[in-house]
Amino acid sequence: MTRVPAGSREQERTGAETPVQGKGRIDVDELTSQEPDIDDGLPDCDADAFPDTQRAGTQAENARWLAGLRSDGDRHEDSIRKLHALLLRAARFEAARRRPSLNGVAVQEVDHLTMQAANDALVAILARLDTFRGESRFTTWAYKFALYETSVKLRRRAWQGREVSLEPESWDLLPNTTDNPQQEAEYGELLAAVQDGISSALTPHQRHVLVALTLNGVPIDVLADRLSTTRGAMYKTLHDARRKLRADLAARGLAPPVTSSKDSP
Repeated sequence: MTRVPAGSREQERTGAETPVQGKGRIDVDELTSQEPDIDDGLPDCDADAFPDTQRAGTQAENARWLAGLRSDGDRHEDSIRKLHALLLRAARFEAARRRPSLNGVAVQEVDHLTMQAANDALVAILARLDTFRGESRFTTWAYKFALYETSVKLRRRAWQGREVSLEPESWDLLPNTTDNPQQEAEYGELLAAVQDGISSALTPHQRHVLVALTLNGVPIDVLADRLSTTRGAMYKTLHDARRKLRADLAARGLAPPVTSSKDSP
């Protein structure tokens, strides 16, 4: 069984994600989804668009934030302090939400990680000020940076010291729970085709990434860290693996053909 050992660096993710044994069945849609499934970790301004009745006041508040962060001297330092305090509150909120998944991690260590997250979020925001389009409150946009940085750091900490399996833990632990003999037979056929497709249609790297992310519940930033690559590269590999597996199943008459133009090589 191929495994990636825990490295010496701070490792990823909040053990909220569990191995596939607890799922009971393989989610073939998860394995073969045509959705890009891309999350670059950056806030989506459009998601928090505000109504016209609030637009003037919000725009004025946003302008004050931007002017303060782009200014010099005391005004700049005061804006930085206020923004960092906001980010630290967001980081602590996210840490409290994820605390049940951090068994054995000391409170002091979590506090240190939230401070790191707030610091990194501040640096990222200052580097991306020009990307803020004003379609949401600036504070909402900034808040999301802190949530993202905190979630990544806590997931890394939760997975520290844990091996990452790149092969299915056990196909035998994925029983079909239906009482219908016909459905059981169909599921068995589909499962066998999925196993064969993963083994024969994918490259070793695509197989490892697909299995680790969709079957074994390894968080994507944990896997990227262990394989010394990026989240973007992992998403690309996952997307390509899903496309190839879906095409393989379609050739066997077990899945709809791939028709999306964005799925073409």
